[in-house]
Amino acid sequence: MKALVVGCGRVGSSVALNLKSAGWEVSVIDEREDALVRLGDHWTGEFHVGHGMDILLLRQAGIGDADAVVVTTDGDNSNIVIGQMAQKSFNVRSVIVRILDPARAEFFKTRGLDVVCPTQSAIETLTAAVRATEHALA
Repeated sequence: MKALVVGCGRVGSSVALNLKSAGWEVSVIDEREDALVRLGDHWTGEFHVGHGMDILLLRQAGIGDADAVVVTTDGDNSNIVIGQMAQKSFNVRSVIVRILDPARAEFFKTRGLDVVCPTQSAIETLTAAVRATEHALA
């Protein structure tokens, strides 16, 4: 199985390392060359420097053969566009996009993107944690 991870911050690098450990062929794209440090000294996957909206770079990184694309840059707009390109232009069957804005996340879920919204997850988890203490506080 082949995966392309766009964005090599805390989340993207961890996803790339987890997939690599599970036996996937992994290619990573990040705008900053120094992001490669997050993958460690023993990284055997590919690493490409540039913007994830660069079609030539996406092709170089193997999007045409990818079974999955995970988009985790720090910009919702970029993530949405890259995710849609992977889905519509390259026909990648599994495209997972991180969107921080809950309203946008909900909107693009209805448009067929597989969206992870950590902000919404945090809201739900924190609210549930407080609500779980209601009886103890009463």
